[in-house]
Amino acid sequence: MEQFFKLKENNTDVRTEVIAGLTTFMTMAYILAVNPNILSASGMDATAVLIATCLASFIGTLCMAFMSNYPFALAPGMGLNAYFAFTVCGAFGYSWKVALAAVLVEGIIFIILSVTNVREAIFNAIPATLKLGVSAGIGLFVAFIGMQGANIVVNNDSTLVSYVAFRGEFHQAGICAILAIIGVLLIAVLYTKKVMGSILIGILATWILGMIAQAVGLYVPDFDNGFYSLYPTMAMTDFTKLGETFGAAITGFSDGSFNGVGIFNFVTIVFSFLFVDIFDTLGTLIGCSEKAGFLDKDGKLPRIKGALLADAVATTAGAILGTSTTTTYVESSAGVGAGGRTGLTSVVTGLLFLVAILFAPIFTAIPGFATAPALIFVGFLMISSIVKIDFADYRESIPAYLAIITMPLCYSISEGIAFGVISYVIINTICNIFMSDKKKVTPLMYVLAILFICKYIFL
Repeated sequence: MEQFFKLKENNTDVRTEVIAGLTTFMTMAYILAVNPNILSASGMDATAVLIATCLASFIGTLCMAFMSNYPFALAPGMGLNAYFAFTVCGAFGYSWKVALAAVLVEGIIFIILSVTNVREAIFNAIPATLKLGVSAGIGLFVAFIGMQGANIVVNNDSTLVSYVAFRGEFHQAGICAILAIIGVLLIAVLYTKKVMGSILIGILATWILGMIAQAVGLYVPDFDNGFYSLYPTMAMTDFTKLGETFGAAITGFSDGSFNGVGIFNFVTIVFSFLFVDIFDTLGTLIGCSEKAGFLDKDGKLPRIKGALLADAVATTAGAILGTSTTTTYVESSAGVGAGGRTGLTSVVTGLLFLVAILFAPIFTAIPGFATAPALIFVGFLMISSIVKIDFADYRESIPAYLAIITMPLCYSISEGIAFGVISYVIINTICNIFMSDKKKVTPLMYVLAILFICKYIFL
C-alpha cells in the first residue's frame, strides 16, 4: 500500500486517507437520492438509476485512484443530469435511450481526447493566475451549494435569492438552517484546534443533532415539500431493475428510439454534454489540485492524463450502465480539506459507493443540512487561493475576478472558466497592441475563447 500510493511521500497516512475518503463520500452521498429523482423524470426506473449511479461512481473513482493516485471522486454530475432529463428528454422530447447514447458517444470522444493529450493541453494552456481564480470561484460555488442544501439561502422571486424565513418555516427549513450553522461553527472550532477528521465529525454531529431535533419535535418531516425523516431505514435493493437500463445506450440505436431525432440534433446534444463536462472537470481538477498543492511551479498537474482518462472511462461506463455523464466531483475538495492526498482516499470513497448499493436507504438518509457545513467550510479553504493573485496586475486579475464571481452567480464551473478565458484573451490582445509590456496569449487560448463564444451563439 505504501509502495503504490506513496503515503509518506505525500505526508499522509492510512488513517488520514480513510477519514478523507469517508468525508468525501458523506458530502457526495446526496447524489444517491438526487440522481434517481432527476433521471426518473425522463422515464427511467429510479432503482435502476440508483444502482447505475453507485456502480459508475465506484468504477470512475477507482480508475482515478489507480490511474493517477489522486484523492478525487467521481459520480454523475449535477446540472448534466438535469440537462439530460429536463432538456434532452423533456423540452426536446427525445427518449432517455437517445440521451444515454449521446453520453456514450461523449465518453468515447473523451477517451480519444485524453489519450491524444488534447484535454491535458487545454489544462496547461490556462494561465496560472486564472487557475487561482478558478480555485477561488469553485470555493464560492461549493459554499453556495452548501447554503442551498441547508436552506440558509432560498429562492426569492424579487431578488432571485434570499435567506430563509426562520420563524415562518421553523420546523422544516428554519431548524435545518440553524443546525447547519451550528455544524459550520463546530467544524471551524475543531479545524482551528487541528482535530483530525473535523469535517467528518461536523457532518455526523449535525446529523445526530437533526435526529434529536426530530425526536423532540423541533424538526417535523414534510414529505410533500422534500423534508424527509432523518432516521435511517433498512431495506434491500432490487438488483433486477438494472436490466432496464444496462446497455440501453447501445440498443437504443436499433429499437426505434432514434426515429425522428436526426443526426444534427444528436450531434448538438453530444456537444452540449461534451462542452459542459470537459470544463467542469478541468475546473474541478484545477481547484482541488491547487488546494492540495498538487500543481507544480508552472501550474501544471503531474499525472493529469490518468485523471482525465479516468473521467472519460467513467462517463463511458456510466452510459452503458444507465446514468448521465459521470464526472470528477467538486465535493472531492472536502476530502482534500480533511487531509486526503493520495488515491487511497479515492479507493475508500469508491468502495463506499459500492457498499451503498446494499445500504442505499441509510446513506441517502444523510440530510442536505448535515453535509452543508462541510461544503461551506471547504469553500473557505478553497477561496484562500485568492491571496496569491496579484491584483495590481489588472490584465491578470480582472479575468480571474470574472471567473470567481461567475461560477456561483451562474451556478456553473464551466461558465466561470468561459468568462475568464474570453476576458483574458480580449483584454490582453487589445493591451498588447497599445502597451510595451506584452503578455503572451497562447494559440490554444485563442481557440478556447472562440469555441466558448461559438457555444453561446449556437448551443
